[in-house]
Amino acid sequence: MAAHAGDEGVTPTEIRLGASQVLSGPLGPQTLQYGEGARLMFDSVNAAGGVHGRKISFTTLDDGFDPKRAVENTRKLVTEQKVFMLFNSTGTAQTAAVLPVLKETGTILFGPVTGASSMREGVNPHLFHVRAGYANETERIFSQLKQIGVTRVAFFYQDDGLGKTLLSEVKKASAALNLPLAAEIKVDPAAPDFAAAATATAQANPQAVIVGTAGLTFPNYVKAVSATTARPTYYGYSVASLDVINRELKDKARGIILAQIMPSLRNTTIPVVAEYLKLLKEKSPDAAPSASQFEGFVHARLLVEGLRRTGRDLSTASFTRTLESAGEIAFGRFTAKYSSKSHNGSDYVELAIIDGQGQLRY
Repeated sequence: MAAHAGDEGVTPTEIRLGASQVLSGPLGPQTLQYGEGARLMFDSVNAAGGVHGRKISFTTLDDGFDPKRAVENTRKLVTEQKVFMLFNSTGTAQTAAVLPVLKETGTILFGPVTGASSMREGVNPHLFHVRAGYANETERIFSQLKQIGVTRVAFFYQDDGLGKTLLSEVKKASAALNLPLAAEIKVDPAAPDFAAAATATAQANPQAVIVGTAGLTFPNYVKAVSATTARPTYYGYSVASLDVINRELKDKARGIILAQIMPSLRNTTIPVVAEYLKLLKEKSPDAAPSASQFEGFVHARLLVEGLRRTGRDLSTASFTRTLESAGEIAFGRFTAKYSSKSHNGSDYVELAIIDGQGQLRY
């Protein structure tokens, strides 16, 4: 295998990107939104002539949230489809599973959708993160709970790669701020028993529940708890989809607090927000802006910035050198920073509450 297999994905006219993503199942609708946001950016760049004359193509393959399939897809993208770079792959367990393939083929994965600390400790030369880590989000949630005087906190999670990762972050933050957990409640992803989880929640009687999950598991749990006497405030992570929560819970979504790792779509003074809203309106005047879509857009915007700065002589090595010497890349209040010592990107986290109109208020 060539030292950097991905370099074949740069031709005189094209830059080929690919991703193994969870496009089906409970997390599918949210991931499709990431892809729509990214393609909005890439289409705009391509319509203007591409990056230094090269058009960006982006191929996605469905892994159904299965790490084994993620590995098979990644191999196929690198060896058969000859992609230059993997972009915006989804899932903590899936990202961990493909790391050996990245190392073996010398291929970069830019902007994986995971906040796991295990992938942010030290520098993996083949990984460039965009979003803030789950540790940043957890610290922000716990400091808010401490500040408002909450003493009874439960943690609910799906017993999978994401859930276990978040549990470990929650335990760290709980110990650091001396705010012990009143209960740890989990469901089996293969056969979730939400009624049992709701009963356990009611017994613990928490003032707040931190919900360590995404997709449909989040609203299904909230629905089950609302059938008991418990009335906690719910705190969720950025991976929870506002669109899914609103669709499933309707007016019961009001008051749920979500950590956000992207700026508010209402804040049009931030250049990247204004750019996304303008391109979305041009493409489809009636389309409703989406937080997940915007996240995909920002990932793509940052990648394009890196490609532009690298210049016409584009390779895995030259892209890496460019980003590691870029320092801070700012789109208004949203900044990402790379160096030879850190590929962690952004640490931007805000808390937002869902209002009566189903909008996030920061």
